[in-house]
Amino acid sequence: MHMELEKTFRFEAAHWLPTFPEGHKCRRMHGHSFAVDICIAGTVDPALGYLMDYGQISQAWAPLDEALDHRLLNEIEGLENPTSEMLAAWIWGRLKPQLPNLHRVVVHETCTSTCTYQGD
Repeated sequence: MHMELEKTFRFEAAHWLPTFPEGHKCRRMHGHSFAVDICIAGTVDPALGYLMDYGQISQAWAPLDEALDHRLLNEIEGLENPTSEMLAAWIWGRLKPQLPNLHRVVVHETCTSTCTYQGD
């Protein structure tokens, strides 16, 4: 039985987007209440009746929360240009070793703007 599990995490952070044109509102420093959906996909172990304990996803996320929450994203190595696209790929790169069944990372920058990354 193939399933997808999804767990959502939230963090607050500031950033500015250095590649946007001068005068663009996103070129100025501003903040967001980010939400990130972590999706795991795979086959349910018939003996256990589940794919993965949600707690394992939380454990994998914990160091990222420490790195991202209430931070200036531009100051984090690899996020000097912290667009949603770059942030989604950065998160993927750090979670994939701990979550081999990682299927999708969705970054919600605002209530109506999301970016989905499914690896290369």
